[in-house]
Amino acid sequence: MINSLITLNMIRLKNASIIALLLMAIPAFTEACTNYLVTKGASADGSTMISYAADSHIRYGELYWRPAADWPAGSMVTLYDRGTAEPLGQIPQVPHTYQVVGFMNEHQVAIGETTFGGREELMDTSAVADYGSLMFLALQRSRTAREAIQVIAEIVEKYGYASSGESFSIGDPNEVWIMEIIGKGNRMVAEKKSGKMSNADKGAVWVAIRIPDGYISAHANHARISGFPLDNGKTSISSKNFKLINTPGIEVIYAKDVISFARSKGYFTKTDSEFSFSDVYAPLSFDAARFCELRVWSVFNHVNSDMQKYYDYASGAIDKERMPLFIKPDRKLTPLDLMQFKRDYMQGTDLDMSKDAGAGSFSLPYRWRPLTWKYKDQEYFNERVTVTQQTGFSFIAQLRSWLPDHIGGIFWFGADDAGSTVYMPFYCGILKVPNCVAEGNGDMLTYSETAAFWVFNRVAHFKYLFFDRVMPDLIKVQSELENRITSEIPEIDRKTIEMWKTDTVAAREYLTMTCATNAKNTIDRWRKLGEFLLVKFLDGNVKKEKDGEFLRNPWGYPQSPSFPGYTDGWKEDVIEQTGDKFKMPATPQSH
Repeated sequence: MINSLITLNMIRLKNASIIALLLMAIPAFTEACTNYLVTKGASADGSTMISYAADSHIRYGELYWRPAADWPAGSMVTLYDRGTAEPLGQIPQVPHTYQVVGFMNEHQVAIGETTFGGREELMDTSAVADYGSLMFLALQRSRTAREAIQVIAEIVEKYGYASSGESFSIGDPNEVWIMEIIGKGNRMVAEKKSGKMSNADKGAVWVAIRIPDGYISAHANHARISGFPLDNGKTSISSKNFKLINTPGIEVIYAKDVISFARSKGYFTKTDSEFSFSDVYAPLSFDAARFCELRVWSVFNHVNSDMQKYYDYASGAIDKERMPLFIKPDRKLTPLDLMQFKRDYMQGTDLDMSKDAGAGSFSLPYRWRPLTWKYKDQEYFNERVTVTQQTGFSFIAQLRSWLPDHIGGIFWFGADDAGSTVYMPFYCGILKVPNCVAEGNGDMLTYSETAAFWVFNRVAHFKYLFFDRVMPDLIKVQSELENRITSEIPEIDRKTIEMWKTDTVAAREYLTMTCATNAKNTIDRWRKLGEFLLVKFLDGNVKKEKDGEFLRNPWGYPQSPSFPGYTDGWKEDVIEQTGDKFKMPATPQSH
């Protein structure tokens, strides 16, 4: 394995300059995600929650499935780059791995991420473990959020970190943590003659902070951890004291060299107590504030009445006071709340994307990429809000401490754009995932009429065409489906708990069947919605209907549709640009 790994890394190092050039050509934030973190004391039912949106123009919406397994001694696991599927190398497998559904395991440990990039020179193109590999490895090997942090830290220390800066949301039924990590640069060198490797400074620097109970946090593609208390063995420890990781009261864990490494690179010269991870490893810019922190501000603004004072900062005024890492919400939150936050496009604010000229005549709060664009040598930008067309999938992980793990964890999964998806529940104890969301049922280049991703996409693209006309019908069905299934969860829990007392396998089979049935019914209903919308808005007209039934005249012929036309704003723009070109001549008066 070592020889093959050396060969693989030599090839990758040889092509590093080409890869760097390609990366330079890619606009910033082409892959961007939004995460929310909710503690027990901030949720309506005492659950913890984290959320994630996989925003990428190449990410397919499917529900990952990794069954629990026992592995023979000497087994290896191949790690693949999350963004390209390139094999990065192999590491030893552990004797037993836990079941994983999506990004939640059978012990109710869940992980999400957003990429913040940070200092480009700290990317290690020769390392083995990228951010996606770390997520899956941690889920397969951890029973708590703290264990997941330790697994991630130990893997990168041993095998290197192959991604740019990353923020992780890590939760279990009792705690939620934010962990931010960045590499140390390309330190692994393949020696041409001996084939040996030197690996000085291999690994990563990182900080993990527990969100205090009763508070919420969020991150959206910019590093948010600033200062933190240094190792005191009581509330904060460095990685050299990992043996204390499960000590009650520990709220901060960090790489032992997170500050000394910054000093060695010349990034930081102040006292240790003044150290800020975000400022040192991902210096703030207008882009980071307006495209990233603005999304954090928006969700905070939904639940806290004191957020207006941070509006200027989040809008790009980086000299203003920064937002805190976490806030106390004015009310307790539910999974339905987080689902709605995923659909945010700054509605109700001055930056509402459905209100400016770019929304067109149908108030569309979406902008097609690229994010920034030029006109007459001046660069402009589109807003980057939470809801976006390029979401492959998103989830709300709900973790409930008062139930057995297989029943307690619910992975609310939505395929495609969060604005026009329906979140479907999958308990972490299910024995398989249904075909409509399974891996291999279609992909980003292969259409499948039975795949949830493609069913939701067909409706989404109709929404992009006639947003303000389509959304009332879409939201009605979306709300009905999500409200119905959330109201049924207590009864599903009750039945499963009764079965669990005598037959855990039967209980898990019941959960598997129930989740599959709901998923099928949801997809079937959404397909019907798509058919209804096509008929109703065909050719830009609006068919007359009542309670979902299209109206006919007394002889069975369709009633004439209405012709909504265009808004006054659209008319004003046309007249301003064309003058009298389309002006009707005055009608001659009769004498």
